[in-house]
Amino acid sequence: MPERRRGAALEKALLDAAWEELADNGYARFTMDAVVQRAGTSPPVLYRRWSDRDALVRAAIVHTLRENLLDLPDTGSLREDVLTLMREINATRVQLVTVMSVQLAGYHQGSGISPADLRDPLATGRDEALDVLFDRAVDRGEVKRELLTERVKSLPFDLLRHEILTTFAPAPDHVLEEIVDTLFLPLVR
Repeated sequence: MPERRRGAALEKALLDAAWEELADNGYARFTMDAVVQRAGTSPPVLYRRWSDRDALVRAAIVHTLRENLLDLPDTGSLREDVLTLMREINATRVQLVTVMSVQLAGYHQGSGISPADLRDPLATGRDEALDVLFDRAVDRGEVKRELLTERVKSLPFDLLRHEILTTFAPAPDHVLEEIVDTLFLPLVR
């Protein structure tokens, strides 16, 4: 008989099962019962933590985003830091980007919660991590702080997401370099 999961281990198993269900079947076919089966638990165990499927979906998304945070590169140059981070996203996060945008469209429409709301710094720490990357570039004198608006800082990553969603595949490296060299860096220098 397998050891009974409790606490953080149980919650992780439930949230992992919920994410796998979303990735495999999308929001439209997502059910609490399917998560219960996938996690190998009982309905009361799940419902004690999340009262409905939207609460579980949100928790699964935030959990997955937290678990998929990337290490922040420190190459000594903004160009290489941004390219390194984009290459890592491109190599390891295509499924995550696709599920967040395509499989969860119904969730976003029905709940009024946008994908951007789920990437907020309180949920994932993502924005604060990127601020460190940009602060280092300002300290090195590579960029002007006043040009680093939130839109400009997110631009290379937004364009990468667009590339991924256009093809459902990683973007070629020359596209990443073009995004950084032709579009992003001229805006911050």
